[in-house]
Amino acid sequence: MTHPLVAPWRDHLLHARRRSEHTVRAYVATAERLVDFLQHHRGGAVDAALLASVEPADLRAFLALRRGDGIGNASAARELSAIRGFLQFVAGDGGAVPRLKGPRVKRGVPRPVSPDEAVALAEDVSEQARTPWIGARNWAVLMLLYGAGLRIGEAMALTGSVLPLGETLSVTGKRAKTRIVPLLPQVREAIHAYLALSPHLAARDQPLFRGARGGPLSPALIRRAVQGARGRLGLSERTTPHALRHSFATHLLGRGADLRSLQELLGHASLSSTQIYTAVDAAHLMDVYRNAHPRA
Repeated sequence: MTHPLVAPWRDHLLHARRRSEHTVRAYVATAERLVDFLQHHRGGAVDAALLASVEPADLRAFLALRRGDGIGNASAARELSAIRGFLQFVAGDGGAVPRLKGPRVKRGVPRPVSPDEAVALAEDVSEQARTPWIGARNWAVLMLLYGAGLRIGEAMALTGSVLPLGETLSVTGKRAKTRIVPLLPQVREAIHAYLALSPHLAARDQPLFRGARGGPLSPALIRRAVQGARGRLGLSERTTPHALRHSFATHLLGRGADLRSLQELLGHASLSSTQIYTAVDAAHLMDVYRNAHPRA
């Protein structure tokens, strides 16, 4: 049974914020874990007054417990983001939420953004948007970069002519070269959700992704949103919109995709441009080896 303080927040996320069922389920689970933790940590029933008295030390203790459960930096940062949202909702607009710096990912060899980090990044960017439709727009753009390997400029250049969406998408890249990329169901759903909320009609000759006032969406807005999210989540400075495209390529390569197919999906003019991902993948394998091999 959902806690009486968590249930209204769940409804707020679903109806007022129009968050996905996946996001709502994850955030509600985090809030329930926090309530359960505070009952034992503070030794009493959890009500609005107790939540208003939560201090950074309480949150650090909660995250330490979650670390003991085996979650990594990205997941810990997502939990902290969900907790902040929950506490702010209970406190109301005038309430204060304890400040706590999120965990940081160690810097080292350049590596792709993990699937967990990519989703955390997109969710945070969406959550921080001013309105639900802008949040849905940001989510759709980042899902295109990660789920279809588009450059941010390619995503911004899409027009309403791509509708209705099918299983593939025609993309015009550098040197006006057109390529066909598969469109995952999750990416299609993200775009459809954005279009359903957007106050701007998706005319065939107009940009698919619009700014707040209806003009073409600027890539700089997405870059700034990602920059803010990576700071809140403790991700590397190398976590940029373009890094999501790199992750798309590296994860496909790691799953057995051949270089020629990857070259076509990315729209690279030469195979040598695609071969950089073999080095990235090798770096990841060496990282796994060093962490796992007893003699490493």
